[in-house]
Amino acid sequence: MTLENQLINKTFYETFMEVGEKNPVSVLGKAFLAGCKEGAADISAIRFAQGEVYFHNKDYEAAIFKWENTHNDLEPWAKKNIADCYYELGQLSMAEEIYKSIETDSPVLQSEIALQLFALYIDEGKLEKADQVIKTAVSFNPDYRDVTDIARSFFEKNKDWPSAIELAVNEATRTASHHWFDILTTYAEQGLTNDFEPSYFSKCLVALYELDQERFEKIVESLWNSYRNGSLYFAWLREFNHLFLSLDVGRKHSWKKLSGLYRETYFQLINGTYLIKELEGMIPNILTNWVKIANHSDALFAAAAVLAWNDKFPASMNPEVVDDAENLIFHARDKIDGLEYSLTLFDSIAKWAEAQHVDPGHRFRWIIRELVDFQTHHLLIAGTSGNGKSAFVNSLLGENVLTVPTSSVVVFKGFDETEIRKISDEELTMFFGPQEFQEAVDRRRNKTFDQAIMEYSLPAPVLRENRIALVDMPGFNDRHRLEDEELEYVHFADSLLFVLDANDPFTEQEQELLMQIKKYVPHLPIHFLLNKIDEIYDEHEAAAVVEDTRLRVQAYFPEAKLFPYSAYFRNKKQRNDVFEFLKNLNRQISEADRIDKILMFIRYLIGHLLDKRTEMENKLADSIQWNKEMAVKLSGAIHQLTDLKQEKVRVIMRAFRNVLEGIRADLSENIPGILQESAELIQEDSDFRTLHLELNDEMNRRIQVYVNDEVLPKLYRSLQEWILTANDELHHCQSFLDEMGDGFNAMFGEERIQLDCDFKVLDDWRRDADRMTSGVQLDKVNIFLRRTPYQILLKGAGRLLGAFQQNNAILYNRYKQFVENEDYLDVAELIADKLLLQFELFEKSLERDLSIFFRNAFAALHQTVEEMEKEMKEKEEELEKMRSNPEAYRDPLILFEVKLRQYEWMIASSKAVLQV
Repeated sequence: MTLENQLINKTFYETFMEVGEKNPVSVLGKAFLAGCKEGAADISAIRFAQGEVYFHNKDYEAAIFKWENTHNDLEPWAKKNIADCYYELGQLSMAEEIYKSIETDSPVLQSEIALQLFALYIDEGKLEKADQVIKTAVSFNPDYRDVTDIARSFFEKNKDWPSAIELAVNEATRTASHHWFDILTTYAEQGLTNDFEPSYFSKCLVALYELDQERFEKIVESLWNSYRNGSLYFAWLREFNHLFLSLDVGRKHSWKKLSGLYRETYFQLINGTYLIKELEGMIPNILTNWVKIANHSDALFAAAAVLAWNDKFPASMNPEVVDDAENLIFHARDKIDGLEYSLTLFDSIAKWAEAQHVDPGHRFRWIIRELVDFQTHHLLIAGTSGNGKSAFVNSLLGENVLTVPTSSVVVFKGFDETEIRKISDEELTMFFGPQEFQEAVDRRRNKTFDQAIMEYSLPAPVLRENRIALVDMPGFNDRHRLEDEELEYVHFADSLLFVLDANDPFTEQEQELLMQIKKYVPHLPIHFLLNKIDEIYDEHEAAAVVEDTRLRVQAYFPEAKLFPYSAYFRNKKQRNDVFEFLKNLNRQISEADRIDKILMFIRYLIGHLLDKRTEMENKLADSIQWNKEMAVKLSGAIHQLTDLKQEKVRVIMRAFRNVLEGIRADLSENIPGILQESAELIQEDSDFRTLHLELNDEMNRRIQVYVNDEVLPKLYRSLQEWILTANDELHHCQSFLDEMGDGFNAMFGEERIQLDCDFKVLDDWRRDADRMTSGVQLDKVNIFLRRTPYQILLKGAGRLLGAFQQNNAILYNRYKQFVENEDYLDVAELIADKLLLQFELFEKSLERDLSIFFRNAFAALHQTVEEMEKEMKEKEEELEKMRSNPEAYRDPLILFEVKLRQYEWMIASSKAVLQV
């Protein structure tokens, strides 16, 4: 045992023991005594050894005494041992103080002190100090016994994963030990490493790659999965692939797990979630590394991915990598399920589109579903207009289903019952009978090609028995080129039967159209029907036409078959030839061709969705402009309604004022006469002392009778006439508003606005008119009691002279003259004011009532304006978002196109395998 181990284990005393001696106390005692006697001997070593013996026997006080008197080279160890004694005695503060006071150059002693302090701090619960001490110990002397294991255990126990991971990385890199690499892998598998910057592990990974590639692959897999879906995922992909590029990596080693990770990651990145600017810096390195290490099952995927990405972004890939991918893909012998991949891609695009609130369209779904039906052959029937194509189709189906030239593609399918529906991008529409179908497909009313599909299912034996679907395309009208929309349906077909007119077969126009079809769909079988053969009366001439046409056709289409035919003249051989041709068609369905067609329509779908974006922007812009225009029109309608209301207020209030003025005029005209007629009450024998009182009462009574019997009935009739006039005026307003509402609703295309007025106002007026004219009790008016000079004189004279009979004649004449000659206009005016007061108050409420009458109409217009402005704001924000961030929509479709191109490469490779 070395001296350091003896000092660590406190067995230095054994150096004084001879073989066979068992009592160290006795041996050391004798040695100490001898040393004291000799004087020259260094007894500090003996004291040190004695202290060890006392320590082992738990006599810590004696041990401390011995070690305190050790003054040779062992003094630092003696101090450490004294601290150990205090530690054992539980005097931790004293022990800590002594440990920290020791000065030594011995790395072993320093490590021992650190480990003791570490244990002491744990006992005290001072975990931060324990952490600092153990990290210092590891940093100072990581090779010291168990120090790294002790540190790892401490970190793990306290879930200090950053420290544990740092320790594992440092030790793995320093020692190149499998043990530490495996520990780091375990941490990664537990997801404990995903907060570290990926570059932190680079040096460690390079060291492991040189040491053990299997372990390298395992730890890379663990780190890759730990970063997945985290904030540092892209940083990991960039860092690792940059590192991996620098390593001498090849296919000699089987990188099965890593190849699978590349495959999974690549498809995840291009699934439509990320933008191209986020990927363009990573994908080339990812593909470069993938194709370098792709195993047998992934080689085709990796090579196709490289070529697809290079097709779309040609400047991003290294030409050597592209060459390697081309060589790899054409030497691959993998067979893939192209149908499954194609359908999965279609579903992915459809789901993405739905998430973008864009409907991929019923038409594309229908087409894909039809292409997956490998039991049904799609025979496209085409030709120029006027060649009898519709008559041929009718003759095959056994009924006149096509009676007018069509503007849509019609697909005839065999079924138990007749069902007809239109399949457009936007909707599915059922037709209730052939007549409705004929109206829908009438080309004379729709000159443009309609992309919608008419699916016509009917119990036609020729279709059901031969398992074919006839795809009837609208005739080509004096055109030498096919439209893009028409080419879509050419791609849909499994074979083409082109109908020629026997009177002028295989014209230059027809040749040009067919050569275009051959260019765009080179593998489509093309055959010909020479129709209207019955119109050639001479049999020899007909045979010559058939032969001449066959030779001309075969010059362009050597594989083509030609069938003479008449839809009206029953020729058994001709019909048998055609039916035999139809019978054999189903044997020509190729799954590989159908997969190509599915991929082609996926490409059409991507283009369709890109066009949809532009269409959506244009619709939004048009809608915003329309909203602005409608808001202006609605605001104009509000101003118009305001003018209308003000006009009706003037008209109705003026009419009401005329009623009141008429009544006031009647009162001014009639009341004076009534009061003057009261003079008949004056007699010579009247009591002139009280006559003025009697006259005043009588005048008020007569006015009350006049008002109730004549004025109020006339006022009632006048008010009823006024209400009828107002009713007409207000109904004219409602008619005007109804027309206005109908006009707006026509522009909206829905019953969005209802401009109803509140006619309860008229009921309120009728009730108020009844109430105000049902009877009035006027307060007495001082007609004859007013204090005018003449009246005062008369009343005074009556009281003074009325007591004398001889004065009656004089008073009679004076009273009579006064009553008959007074004008009473002020009395009439006073009566009119009192009587018409409530009507004048009513008049003041008319403007408010008319506002109530128009209130609902105003509210409807204002609400609609607010809704239009809100819609306009929302659409402007949506349009701004679309225009400011077009890549959010465009990029996923481009990436879907990359995946589509990858599948096309893979399927092309599979075909090459089959040909080999």
